[in-house]
This record gives sequence, C-alpha cells and structure tokens, in this order.
Amino acid sequence: MNIRTLLSVTVTVIATAGLVACQGGGSSSSSTGSKDAKVIATVNGAKITSEDFDREVKALPEYIRAMADTPQGKKEMIDTLVMRELILQQAAKDGVDKGKEIEEKLAELKKRIIVDTYLKKKVEAESKISDDELKKFYEQNLDKFKSGEQIRASHILVKSEQEAQSILEQLKKGANFEELAKAKSADSSAAKGGDLGWFGKGNMVPAFEKAAFSLKEGQLSGIVKSDFGYHIIKLTGKRAAGTRPLDEVKEQIKAAIMPQKQQQVFMKLKEDLKKGAKIELTETQPAATAAKPATPAPAPEKK
Repeated sequence: MNIRTLLSVTVTVIATAGLVACQGGGSSSSSTGSKDAKVIATVNGAKITSEDFDREVKALPEYIRAMADTPQGKKEMIDTLVMRELILQQAAKDGVDKGKEIEEKLAELKKRIIVDTYLKKKVEAESKISDDELKKFYEQNLDKFKSGEQIRASHILVKSEQEAQSILEQLKKGANFEELAKAKSADSSAAKGGDLGWFGKGNMVPAFEKAAFSLKEGQLSGIVKSDFGYHIIKLTGKRAAGTRPLDEVKEQIKAAIMPQKQQQVFMKLKEDLKKGAKIELTETQPAATAAKPATPAPAPEKK
C-alpha cells in the first residue's frame, strides 16, 4: 500500500477535525496560529500553514506518520490538506455546515474528545512503571530475553540495478546514507533512514540475510538482488548470542506490562468516580409479549 492510499483513508477524519475547528465558517484556516508559521498552500484565499501540517501529521496513526516524513509523503499530505479545504469550502456554500445533523454529530464528537482526553491524561499519569517493576519483570522472565546472534542494518531498496549502482557510487563518494534512503528507497523503512532495527537469522530473505551477516560494522554491501528489488545494505550494529541486558529491553518490558497496569488504573478510576456520584438507574422493562391465542381444535367430522 503506497503513501497516497494510506493518507487518503484519513481524509474523512481530517475533514471532521476541520469541521470541529471551524463551526463558525466554511474554512478550516485558524486565526490562532503563530505569526511565524510558514504558508505552504493557499486555497481560494484560505491559508494552510506549516503549523496546520504539523498538527495533522501528529494526529495520524504512528505507522502512517513515519511515511509522511518522506518527500513523497509530505507532498501527498499537503494534497490531502488542500482537498480537505476544498471540501469544507464547498460544504459551506451548500449549507451543509449549518445542518442539524452536523451540529448533533459535532456535539457528540466533542463529548468523546473530552472523555478520551481526560482518560488519556489521567490513566497515563497514574500508569508510570518504576525501575523496580522493570527489574523485577526482567529477573522473573530472563528466558524471554535470550536471543541468538543479531545484527542491526539499514538499507536502500530500488527497482533497477542501474539506479542502485548510481546510489552506491554516491555513497562511496561520501553521500549521507540516511538522507539517500529517505529520498530514494522504495521501502517503508525509508522514513527512518532505511533502519531495519535488530534482527536475527531467519527473519530476512536469504540473499539479503547472507549479505548483511557477512558485513563488518559500518561497512556497505555491494548491490544485493532479491525478489523485492536491488538493495544496498549498511551494517550498523552487531551483538553476540546471549541474554539481552535490561537497558536494551526496557521498552519491550514496558509494552508487556503497560496494558494490564492501565486497565487496573482505569477500573480504579471508575470505582472512585462512582463513589462520589449520585446515580439513579431507570430500568426500562421490555414490553410483555402478547399471549398467542391457542389454535382451536378442528371440529369433528360429521358422519
């Protein structure tokens, strides 16, 4: 799935956010933005600024947000914001923004945003995981943190060998690997400068894995062909088999502990809120089912 498809699925969400921000008019342009904000597009006189762009990118799901940081992603995101503005302006001309249905949905959306914001702030504040908790989980689950030999690598993936050769020559002349990966790589890792993170044997396609594991730290590969295209690989780290130290797995442990801890905080919050509230439940009884009249027995035949 490409960046255009991923970003396009967010148009409805972004447009809704725009409607919330501009209940008094058809344009989503904000008058509260910084005077130093750079104008990146103007749509029928309405300005879209760098602050608008940053705000909308921040609201995207994380897996899309990284892709929006690439040159192509930024272009698609700006196009999405322009389309939102066009829709809002046309909706205002058609009077859609003044409809009762819109007002009701905005009121409901506002309630949900307030509740979500309160819960997020409250639960996050009370779900902190201490260093002692991390250490205790680590010591009780050492087997989970054992691994074979692992490496960390970055790559640039392109479709043609000719393009790969051109990029490799630039790298040999001192070009920045991360910047070239962001600009040229066809892989989703481009947003992170080509970084693939840590991985062991058996996690990558054979040709890629063989080349990557043969490199020394900091070394570049030649052009490596796989079913995905042509790769240029840079080895950025190596670690031997063994138990990974606590500092390396803290985030992994937090991800394992956090859901249960947040659930506990949420349940306690519910109980505390109910304790200080006067709640009266009006139970609606379902309508009684009318008794179905018995089917009369057939009259006996006359003889």
